[in-house]
Amino acid sequence: QVQLVESGGGLVQAGGSLRLSCAASGRTFSSYAMNWFRQAPGKEREFVAAISWSGSTTYYADSVKGRFTISRDNAKNTVYLQMNSLKPEDTAVYYCNAGPIATTIGDYWGKGTLVTVSS
Repeated sequence: QVQLVESGGGLVQAGGSLRLSCAASGRTFSSYAMNWFRQAPGKEREFVAAISWSGSTTYYADSVKGRFTISRDNAKNTVYLQMNSLKPEDTAVYYCNAGPIATTIGDYWGKGTLVTVSS
């Protein structure tokens, strides 16, 4: 069992930056690949970024490549999403997700954190 809690969302102007965090409970965090998904109003949830259990491999959606960076600190049971050059279309609720394979939806979800980018 893994419990996930996201934080770091908020309101930012276009071009700005935010850093999201996802804190995980449980001693098996380092065995999970971690994903970030997002869901904008009226749209389906979409993949944003993923990182392998070791942190050695990362994946990004084309829409965020070059602007977002995913990382993890297994000693702190935390995964991060650094978001730079934010655009209004990045506005969404961002969810942390844990599972066995990066980029594949895992069984464990956080409740999400809202990111709003104003133009």
